[in-house]
Amino acid sequence: MFDTAETTAEKFTQMFAAILLFAAVVGIILFIAGRFGGRRGDKIVAYSYLAPTLIMLLVGLVYPGMRTIYQSFFDAAGSAFIGLDNYKTIFTDTDQLTVLRNTVFWVVVTPFVATAVGLLYAILVDKAKMESFAKALIFLPMAISFVGASIIWKFVYEFRPDQGNVKQIGLLNQVLVWLGGSPQQWLVDSPLNTFLLIVVMIWIQAGFAMTVLSAAIKAIPDDIIEAARLDGVTPWGMFRFVTLPAIRPAVVVVLTTIGIGTLKVFDIVRTMTGGQFNTSVIANEFYSQSFRSDNQGLGSALAVLLFVLVIPIVAYNIRQIRSSEAL
Repeated sequence: MFDTAETTAEKFTQMFAAILLFAAVVGIILFIAGRFGGRRGDKIVAYSYLAPTLIMLLVGLVYPGMRTIYQSFFDAAGSAFIGLDNYKTIFTDTDQLTVLRNTVFWVVVTPFVATAVGLLYAILVDKAKMESFAKALIFLPMAISFVGASIIWKFVYEFRPDQGNVKQIGLLNQVLVWLGGSPQQWLVDSPLNTFLLIVVMIWIQAGFAMTVLSAAIKAIPDDIIEAARLDGVTPWGMFRFVTLPAIRPAVVVVLTTIGIGTLKVFDIVRTMTGGQFNTSVIANEFYSQSFRSDNQGLGSALAVLLFVLVIPIVAYNIRQIRSSEAL
């Protein structure tokens, strides 16, 4: 009990020291800002305000990133230099190839299906009665954490052996029994279990896609829509030649945003299967290797690979945003 009180006091002391340090930094910046004037003074003030941010970026982002890259060239204990062996393991080991395969499934399926569902829903409910209520229903999963959504869907996929009058508590298996089938262990069979986990991500992200794309659709000028209708454009033609080109920048943003989130997916896999039954992805494998298997070298290599895969998506997103702003 005494140790607990001492630990609590120590934490309060650290918190108080951090507050004092923050106040001291702000005070120094304000003091510098008051000492200079003119254009030169404005630059000094700007640099003074940027300096703490740059320092925190260096300490909290750049240094850990460089440290991770450095560790990826060492063995599990981090003591022996092994060059590119960790990266070779990622692309040759059977288990790691399964991880890469699952990650490809996630990245290829999730962004496109979630965006398609969100776009279809946004078009169907646009200017309909009770539009706000209909949108709230599909957006609601966005308010649930990934862990919470995973627990919900884990109950949906729940399995109980078909023995006598045992009732299924999993919705999917109960429906299957009502239809005359036998309950299945949905989260055991690979690669079907990976796609069933992907369904959870789509369920969550479809609401985000719908919200962004619905706003983009409503921003289309009414005169363009009226002109297309007067020309006798069919509903499919309206979507293909009017709606889709007009909302293309928004579609790209939604695709890339969901794609980045999908690459980093961890919560769903960790909560529903723990990466077992060949369902692990790069983010989950990075955690498992680094903190469970204590393989710092391979874990760092997986983290670097994840970072490298995210860069092209981010770069493409920035390029598309700049090009749309230039129009």
